[in-house]
Amino acid sequence: MVSAVPVFYAQVEWYIAIVVWVFCLVLGAAAFLHCIVQRADAFPAIGTMSKAIWLALIGGGEFFTAISPTIGLGFLGIFPLIAAGIFAVYLLDIRPTLRDAVDGHGSW
Repeated sequence: MVSAVPVFYAQVEWYIAIVVWVFCLVLGAAAFLHCIVQRADAFPAIGTMSKAIWLALIGGGEFFTAISPTIGLGFLGIFPLIAAGIFAVYLLDIRPTLRDAVDGHGSW
């Protein structure tokens, strides 16, 4: 019975890593698609990096997240976790500010 615990733990850890990896891919796709449809002049208006820089960051993060298992880093290497941070900053900070700037409903 004791020898079955490490095998069970490895399987659970592997499934959780795959779920988190797929979540990072979906999060990156959502951020990338949202960034594509935004107006380029709205980014400097809110005081952030340009649209091209955000597209490069999000696209690069999505690329490295997608290839991380194939280059031997596993599903939860350092690249998917850094990329998830970039995606989260865009979706939780930049996206609401862009929405307010484009709609004309600023916080002031």
